[in-house]
Amino acid sequence: MSVEPYREITFDKDGDGPPGQASELAALARQGVGDLVVFAHGWNSSPSGATRLCSDFFAPFPELLAPGVEVGYAGLIWPSMMFSGEPVPDFRALVTVLPEKEPVVGRLTELLAAAPASEAAFAEFGALLRQLTDVDAESVALPEPVPEFLVADPVAVCARFTAALEDADAVTSEAVSAGALSAEAFGGGIKTYWKGAKEALRQATYYVMKKRAGQVGEHGLGPLLGEVARAAPGLRVHLVGHSMGARLVAYALRGLPAGARPVASVTLLQGAFSHYAFAARLPHDPGRSGALRDLQGRVRGPVVACYSRHDTALGVMYPMASRLANDSASLAGPAEGLLGADDPRWGAIGHDGMQAVPGVVRLSLAEALRAGVPGSGCVSVDTAEVVRSHGDIRRPELAEVVVAASRTGR
Repeated sequence: MSVEPYREITFDKDGDGPPGQASELAALARQGVGDLVVFAHGWNSSPSGATRLCSDFFAPFPELLAPGVEVGYAGLIWPSMMFSGEPVPDFRALVTVLPEKEPVVGRLTELLAAAPASEAAFAEFGALLRQLTDVDAESVALPEPVPEFLVADPVAVCARFTAALEDADAVTSEAVSAGALSAEAFGGGIKTYWKGAKEALRQATYYVMKKRAGQVGEHGLGPLLGEVARAAPGLRVHLVGHSMGARLVAYALRGLPAGARPVASVTLLQGAFSHYAFAARLPHDPGRSGALRDLQGRVRGPVVACYSRHDTALGVMYPMASRLANDSASLAGPAEGLLGADDPRWGAIGHDGMQAVPGVVRLSLAEALRAGVPGSGCVSVDTAEVVRSHGDIRRPELAEVVVAASRTGR
């Protein structure tokens, strides 16, 4: 590890962790640490890879801190998998994060490799996706809306994904609405739909990881920080998260015990969640608010969202996933409309910053590094100057933004 003192925080998929973690963090305060930076990784295939990322990200910090400032570091390791811009997921990585689903993953892999030209095989594929995501197609008592692609006809779903991926202009919305999803309509046999099936699996894993990140944040990290606050009330905690890890640390604000305010700043790096998350009213639906409405008020300092237009994973694939998770009509529209990249309803906070939040301050990276960031409220920082892809966060400039938000710098 590049820095000391360093501690590792671990949670399982439900947000449960080993006993004593809060005590270990609180003990840092008794050793003279006044500020604790907690970093949550995004989608990684192994804990060791996540630890290496933590080490790389923390490496610039010691040279950026003001004299006399004592900072501790913590890496939050949670069971996740990598979300990349590639159209095909690493199926072997699925088993590492969903070990209880190994038979399901194994059969899914077999079907994708064989690509049998039969509707029965697609029906089995759809049933396996529901097992993978713990979605009961017959149930109506679910805690949150289920993406339509998990419960719709599997042949139609895979055909739609195939068309979207191939930009099949020959498919009209009228034909789709009428249910005319024949193999001939897409210019090929049913066997070609397995290309779309791979994307359906990728979207299913996104759905699982999205739920998991929120669960770990709200039911794991939030309560843990509450324990730390009780044991070490003077310790200032600075939360940093990348990709789904940004969603995790943001949702930790929902899980803080009433009255607890240990979080002094939050920095979201290429956050893989809605740019409307902190909005009091959604522009397209004023009767609804963002999932994290007003939770910036639980942070003593600023909530900073770093974003980059070069992040194609968030600019293209995230809107597609979000649209499918929230819009049941998506599968009945034009094939190219599935992407939804030009529809602001499905935008990611890591692609264009916070939206529809009154008073949000928007800064260039140069401005943030030159003059710092405001001491409170919501801030969006355009980091496209240095962040060229979704995983491009091993940048000293991003460490400088975190230090600026935490008020620990020179």
